[in-house]
Amino acid sequence: MRRSNPFEEIERTFERMSRQFDEMGRQWDGWPPSGMQVRSHDVSVDVADYDDSVVVMADLPGYEKEEIDLTIDGDRLSIAASRTRESESGDAAGEYVRRERRSESVRRSVTLPAAVDESAASATYANGVLTVRLPKLEPDEHDSHRIDVE
Repeated sequence: MRRSNPFEEIERTFERMSRQFDEMGRQWDGWPPSGMQVRSHDVSVDVADYDDSVVVMADLPGYEKEEIDLTIDGDRLSIAASRTRESESGDAAGEYVRRERRSESVRRSVTLPAAVDESAASATYANGVLTVRLPKLEPDEHDSHRIDVE
């Protein structure tokens, strides 16, 4: 049974505002450096809440699994990926007529709907889709206390 989170709508609003501030900040402070693109809006994410786990699926087409970094900090999962692309034109025997390099990175953070066991988390990457499975923590029966009414 899924417990409802009364702050879910507020959390979604803060996530949306955070993405918008990131975009605005990049417009004004010269970020990213020349030749580097950082995008958070391009990472589509699905979060599924099952009885025993939380599953996060993120679209990261064109990245290698070695270029993807995952971190969990409390109730937030952060996904980051970066790559460098090089393209060349011209004759291999001669000098370069054109040689372009481009660095690109994406990032996205999501709030998890339940407490998870970070040490038992697993991730797979296939066909451009990252799937992160996060087993939920079992509620500790010793955390609850009975209070007698007098």
